[in-house]
Amino acid sequence: MLQINVPAGDLPILLQAKPSKGNDPDSGKNRPEVRGHADEIKKYITDRVTKEKPWILGTLTANVSPNDITITELGRGVCFVVVPRGIKLDITDGQHRKAAIHELIESDESKLIGDNDFPITLVLEEDFRQCQTDFKDMAQTRQLDKSLLLSFGEYEGQAGITKNLIEKVPMFQGKTAKVQGTNAAKNKLIYTTNYLAKAVSCTFSERPNNKLQNYDVDRASEALIICLNQLFTECHQTQYIFNTQVEDLTFDEINTFKQECLLGTSVGLEIMGRLLYCTYDQDNYFFDSEKVSQIAKLDWSRDSHLWKDSIVNVDLNSTNLAKKYKISAGGSAIRIAVNKAKAQLGWM
Repeated sequence: MLQINVPAGDLPILLQAKPSKGNDPDSGKNRPEVRGHADEIKKYITDRVTKEKPWILGTLTANVSPNDITITELGRGVCFVVVPRGIKLDITDGQHRKAAIHELIESDESKLIGDNDFPITLVLEEDFRQCQTDFKDMAQTRQLDKSLLLSFGEYEGQAGITKNLIEKVPMFQGKTAKVQGTNAAKNKLIYTTNYLAKAVSCTFSERPNNKLQNYDVDRASEALIICLNQLFTECHQTQYIFNTQVEDLTFDEINTFKQECLLGTSVGLEIMGRLLYCTYDQDNYFFDSEKVSQIAKLDWSRDSHLWKDSIVNVDLNSTNLAKKYKISAGGSAIRIAVNKAKAQLGWM
């Protein structure tokens, strides 16, 4: 294979995509187009470029018959590659990236990427079956856990605020899985980055998937850190975990907390976030401390009447008393639980 760099304006001419169509995988060399994916890539590029921030796209991969191009080797892996006019490079992987670049080049925003060159890994292969196999082989990657993506995300919005909480709220400090998608009990971890990110989004917008773009990360973080430190200090069900470093906690203490207190679960943190949203002054980056105290005084145990028959249901068939509760994290169950809590607080 060869690595070549191609000016942005030449990509639409040089590359061609041959996605499969309908229910016939042999009608193309790679997967069918995923609607909206090229638009997501285009938005990523334009957002980053307009903010004058670095951006990166994975190398495109294409194939061509070695008989259709001329390769002049210069030694030590360097060569000249001549692709005659009229020869198309068939995309093996990267059809959505190519589509995004193509649309940008033909739009009024062409100046954003017009001076860029894009790398293409060129596989010298003409056999159709092998090209399909190459696409399948390149797709053998494991999807990254959301917690890992957030941990490696840019210091802005939802991700930036979440990172600050993990560093400065003792309830989360050293007790949050930053890589795994599930909390690792054997490492005495209670939360995951993804749990906290959903709670952060609910706190500031009531929507768990809001990325909170264009938020002032430092001011929002500072306000929420003060708020959560107050809440976890005043809530008698979280005081011990909050005040104890993870090294001094036992596995039994952590497991008991997760089994008995909803604030040790993702759905509990989401409900907490939705309630905190009602206490937040968006214009002044301020949480009402009196209302935060009210939230802290709620009964956050799983056997509380507040959560019964919504997010918490009793499993009558369970022989393990420690696991007699089933947790439901569905949208309707969460709404019912939040409304019950608001009624208890007198906020309806």
